[in-house]
Amino acid sequence: AEIAGEYLKKGSQVYVEGRIRTRKYQDKDGNERYSTEIIGDRMQMLGARAGSGEPREPAAAKGEAKPAPAKKPAGKFDDLEDDIPF
Repeated sequence: AEIAGEYLKKGSQVYVEGRIRTRKYQDKDGNERYSTEIIGDRMQMLGARAGSGEPREPAAAKGEAKPAPAKKPAGKFDDLEDDIPF
């Protein structure tokens, strides 16, 4: 939370991964109340760095590999054969 407060501003793009937890409790008057908490475990700042004008390259998570680039460009719809049976 401290890093987010220091480096993010309103409108900044950010990816947050975590979980939602709902709790039930009684208030001081004995009424049942519910509280929903959002617990962020991982945060990745997205978009351009302030003042650089270049998009920020997201870092790969531990154990994740970047996908290999395509060997050849994808074909166009006109390249498909017309022998589809339906």
